[in-house]
Amino acid sequence: MTRQELQKLLTKKRTNLGYTHQEIADLLGTGITRQYYGMIEKGERRPSVNIAKKLGELLGINWTVFFE
Repeated sequence: MTRQELQKLLTKKRTNLGYTHQEIADLLGTGITRQYYGMIEKGERRPSVNIAKKLGELLGINWTVFFE
């Protein structure tokens, strides 16, 4: 999955669920910041496996998309 495709997927899932970047960061319970989640969503940072799994569960996506 390209960086742009991942960005579109994450943005769509987040907005469909009605979450802000801050709410995603808070709901993960991993201590990441709003800014760090924003970088993940933009494809500027790759999450750890633990964070990817939690994001996948929260957003309803397969966590492995972050590593394709």
